[in-house]
Formats: sequence, C-alpha cells, structure tokens
Amino acid sequence: MVLSLVVLLAIIGSIVWLTQGCEFSPSGPTVDPSSAPTVDASKELSGAARRVDFPVRLPAVPADWRANSSNTVPLGQGATRTTAVRVGWITPGGKYLRLSQSKAPVEDLVVMEAGGGVSASSTGSVDVAGRTWAKHRGKGDEPSWVLPLDGVQLLITGSGTDEDFRTLATAAQTAKPIAKS
Repeated sequence: MVLSLVVLLAIIGSIVWLTQGCEFSPSGPTVDPSSAPTVDASKELSGAARRVDFPVRLPAVPADWRANSSNTVPLGQGATRTTAVRVGWITPGGKYLRLSQSKAPVEDLVVMEAGGGVSASSTGSVDVAGRTWAKHRGKGDEPSWVLPLDGVQLLITGSGTDEDFRTLATAAQTAKPIAKS
C-alpha cells in the first residue's frame, strides 16, 4: 500500500512539475490586471445617461486606470424605486474601485453597495478638494465614500488605496454631467 502511494505521488508530482500547475506564493494570490475584461466607460456612462432620470458624470480618471465593469441596477422599492449607474476601474497597482451614481437616498445606496446587513451610518468624513465625503462601512474591509452632489449620490467603494479614492473622488466631483443627446 505504501509503495502504491509513492507511485501515485510520483505521477502527480511529475504532472504538476511538467505543467507548472502549482505556485508557491507566501504573500497571497496575485491577479494579473491585464487579464480582466475592459469596457468603454465613456460609451457605457453616455448610454446610461440617456436612460436614467438624473445627471450622470464621466470622471476623467488617470490614463493608466482601466475600466473593467459597468452596469445599471435597480434600487429601492415602490415610489422610491430608481437606478444606480456603476462603473469599476482597475488601477495600475491591481486595486479595484467602483463609482456608483444614483438619486436614491444615501442609506439605500450604501446598503445596496455593501451587500446588505451593514448600517448606513457614517463612520467619519474626508475632505477632497473642498468637498466633504462621508465615510461608510462597505463590503468586508472595503470602505465607501459618499458625496451628495446636485441631487445625486456619488459613492466610491473598492480595495483601492486612500490616494486612489482621492483621485476618483476628485475626478467624479469635478466632472460635468453628460449631456442627454
């Protein structure tokens, strides 16, 4: 029995070695940012701006950020039912940030983005270029920053650094609403 176990381990070891099927990574898994999908944020947000009843902004993010997701999701119920327009970017450091825009109440947007089960109460604030963003708990360890602007809530969440959050916050708050054409 021990001999057959040795033979099996030798066969499995040979297959793993030949195909490089295993990798030792003591710092945790890594993700190749170039393997993620890419979307045209300008096109997606322009299309969403024509479909929703609130102004949508296209932030001018750094050129090396890659938009990799975009969607619109229903939010709220009954008379308060609306939509959230979302776009996500991957930064050069492999971090992810998502900007959600909605006319929903802050509490509804925060709870939706955090996946439910999270209190929508603020945990502090941060000043970005003269505007005060409220900090909230997000999904897992991810923070959420929220800024009410011209009747629309801007919410940023993700695994990005504080500098990444500040970059997206500045771009979002200074972006002009997309013209509905």
